[in-house]
Amino acid sequence: MPAPTPTALPAAPPAAVRRRRPRSAVLPPLLPSALLGLVALAVAVPGLLAGADPLAADPLAALAPPGPGHWFGSDHLGRDVLARVVHGARHSISIGVVATALAVTSGVLLGLAAGLSPRWLDEALARAFDVLSTLPELLLALLVVAITGPGTANVIFAIAVAQIPAYARVIRAQTFVVRRSGCVEQAVTFGRGRLAITAGHVLPNVLGPIPVLATIGLGTAIIAGSGLSFLGMGPQPPAAEWGAMLSEARDYLRVAWWEALFPGLAITLTVACLTVVGRRLQRRFEGRTP
Repeated sequence: MPAPTPTALPAAPPAAVRRRRPRSAVLPPLLPSALLGLVALAVAVPGLLAGADPLAADPLAALAPPGPGHWFGSDHLGRDVLARVVHGARHSISIGVVATALAVTSGVLLGLAAGLSPRWLDEALARAFDVLSTLPELLLALLVVAITGPGTANVIFAIAVAQIPAYARVIRAQTFVVRRSGCVEQAVTFGRGRLAITAGHVLPNVLGPIPVLATIGLGTAIIAGSGLSFLGMGPQPPAAEWGAMLSEARDYLRVAWWEALFPGLAITLTVACLTVVGRRLQRRFEGRTP
């Protein structure tokens, strides 16, 4: 009886293929990062990307299509759409960044308070987080704006309130894990105070997932801010803001599609890039978590 033929091992990939894989793994994140850098430049120094005045109206150039004079066309008042998109980044991104920062700060404090408080207070805060989490963030923000009134500051406050439960629930869960860890038990054994343990051991160890959540949450905040501005609750005309620009352009879609296309693309690309970067950070964080 002939001996069985050993199964051949799969051939190793060519050296060119092995060299090409790292580049293919690195290239995709470069485009979102570059686009986010361009958005950051538009927020910091918009004059470098668009020299025209975003508020200067020219009735003779109203609804001009994209061309050499107006690369993104002009709106119904003759204002340069490119300049308004570039300068509008400062309003839209600032609303998202400030709202996210407020939500993260409040969520961390409330989550720590829930995780370190007595059982009855923890249960009360946890039920409040659960109830608020059942409402869509945009709907909760609309409810807050309906109470506080329109305006940029109120929109920022409303978006922050809507996002707090997501961060607070994560910090609360992380606090339960960290407070039972060996470093905390050792600090208690050495007689360190409650405040020192919280500041020196609990807080630094519960903040791990926050940068990932904040990156993704920033995109959500930008969408919420643009949506509220579209409804007339954010920065008021003639301020250049992406959501407000979409609101002004909706009556001219048939004759001037460019007036709505470019601010819509700005919102979509910015949020998509933030999501890609946030998901990549999430995979790295999960890979480092034991």
